[in-house]
Formats: sequence, C-alpha cells, structure tokens
Amino acid sequence: MATALMREAQRLLAEARRRTGTASPLLEQLRQDPALVMTRAGLAPDAWQRTALSSRSSRVLWLASRQSGKSTTAAALAVREALLVPRSLTLLLSPTQRQSSELFRKVMDLFGALSRPVGVLAESVLRIELDNGSRVVSLPGVEATVRCYSGVGLLVIDEAARVADPLYRAVRPMLATSRGRLVCISSAWAKQGWFFEAWGTGAGWERVKVTASECPRISPEFLEEEREALGPRWYAMEYLCEFGDAVDAVFRGEDIAAMLDTDVEPLFVG
Repeated sequence: MATALMREAQRLLAEARRRTGTASPLLEQLRQDPALVMTRAGLAPDAWQRTALSSRSSRVLWLASRQSGKSTTAAALAVREALLVPRSLTLLLSPTQRQSSELFRKVMDLFGALSRPVGVLAESVLRIELDNGSRVVSLPGVEATVRCYSGVGLLVIDEAARVADPLYRAVRPMLATSRGRLVCISSAWAKQGWFFEAWGTGAGWERVKVTASECPRISPEFLEEEREALGPRWYAMEYLCEFGDAVDAVFRGEDIAAMLDTDVEPLFVG
C-alpha cells in the first residue's frame, strides 16, 4: 500500500511539473552528465563507460569482456533515453527472455537509484511506461514475436554475438522511420554470424573494445585462475574479446591453415 501511494504521489508531482513547465533539476543534470545515471547508484564508471554514455553515434558495437559492466552501461543508456526523450520507445533484446529480463532489472535498479524522477503509468517485470509517455520494454529472442514494434528510439541488443541472424534482420527495420540508435553489446563468440561480420568488416559502426585487463574490478589473480580453468580457447573468447572457431567445429581454424601450402604447384591446370 505504501509503495502504491508513493508511486501515485510521484505521478501527481510529475503531472504538476509538466503543467507548470517546471522540470526536475535532476533531468537537467542528466543532460549535462550522462554518467550521473551510474554515479547516483553508487557506481564509479570506467573511462570507457563514460565515453560510451556520452556517445551519440547511431550504430554502436561494444565488444567487451565478461563482467566488464557492459550490461549496466546499456541499462544506463536506456534510463537516460526514457527520462530525457518524452514518448520514446526503448527495446531491450537478448537471445532469451530471461536475459532480457535481467537487463530490464538493471534498468529498474538505476531508475530507482535516481528516486524515480518521472511518474510511472504502468510497470511490470517486463516493461515500464513513464508519465512522459516513454516506454522501456524487454523482448524475448524470438523473431516471430517481435515484429509489432515501430518508431524505436533506442534498440539495445544484448549478447549480440549469440543473437541469430534472422532475428537481427527482423528488428533493424524498427528503426527505419525513427532513425533511432542501435547499440549491440556482447562478449566474443564464434567466427560466424552478423555480429562477427559487423565487427570485422561492417561499415558505419562505432566500435568499442574492452578486455578484462582493462576492467579494474577484475583482478589479475582471478584472470590467471580462469586461464588455467578454461583453457586458451574459451579464456580468449570470454575475457580477451577474441572470436574463436565454432563450438561444434571438428578442427581448429589454425590447424586447417597449417595444412595449406601455397608453394605446391598444382598437378593440373585447366
């Protein structure tokens, strides 16, 4: 009951501000300092996080180590978009609904740390609609069920290297009329798929790379332990941002390359 009353009070306060033209001072502070979304939550943004939050590039790839803070940074982007761009639509897409829900939970944690400066009209474990008309929605990684959205202001694709090509192609048109932002975040995975291709040769992308050694919250001792436990192939993918061979590959790419010799003359020329 107390929570419901508090939300109603916040909604009424936001409505009063809108009618009188009085904006929350916090919103203006967020415009001036994009990292404030994190610092108000007691988080100390790394240099790359501050840069990423300040970027206005429309197409962004973040290739980052596990536990480097990429999901939290994406959540901060979503919160700032919803608060500062009235009637905006932000979609959070992951390979599974559970992953999308976890990202949405980070959004709600950061929103709460800001003391909910805008009233809430509707809220669930999968979506929130603010009094300013903005919405943040978490989606499952199912191509057939995500086609209904349009006019998207910010589309975040989490664990993007594991999002299937058909799903990626199905969501891009959501940005057609809005000219919204596409932010794709992931640790490295196999040398296949749209994210791998976009990172290597795709045009028009801003690229951000963050290895585990660049994250002050991950100790060298832990990384050494992981290197021993995972082996070089998995360690490189999880922590060094290095794409590896497909998990189901019979032979490693370097082994196949070692079998080839360009100096051998062909037996037949035709």
